[in-house]
Amino acid sequence: MAEEIINRVANNKNLITIDLEDYYPAGDRVVFDIKDWLYEGFILREKEFRQQVSEHDWSQYQNAYVALHCSSDAIIPGWAYLLLTTKLTPFAKHVVVGSLKDLETILFSDIVRTLDISAYQDKLLIIKGCANKPIPENAYIQLIQKLQPIAKSIMYGEACSSVPLFKRK
Repeated sequence: MAEEIINRVANNKNLITIDLEDYYPAGDRVVFDIKDWLYEGFILREKEFRQQVSEHDWSQYQNAYVALHCSSDAIIPGWAYLLLTTKLTPFAKHVVVGSLKDLETILFSDIVRTLDISAYQDKLLIIKGCANKPIPENAYIQLIQKLQPIAKSIMYGEACSSVPLFKRK
């Protein structure tokens, strides 16, 4: 009779998988393109711009994450982004200037910075690599920098096929 196969990885109480997808903030992601509010797509005329800002329905961004962006090569004065942000703040969860990628990077920087890692002290850690949601590469970099001083070892991937990255001596 064959011996029972024991899954030592699954039974290891010190091995912890960290999946950044578990921390993915729920909410719509929206790119607000300022180009459409510029004269001929390139010139910001303050009076017309302010009028569009005052007439716009900002409530449509309720609980959304908003990336302010200009898809033309126009030079946008800093105050324009600030003015838009004053209107978005009562509705949006977070506002940034940049692309959706920039938005995700900033969101995850905040998540990793505030992550309680005390449970990972002297543990064997696996940072899960595959995700169905857009987890920025910088989030993984920031996470390993935060974990390295306290972890016994850090691997990347899945428990069945992980890549060793760090082992404390």
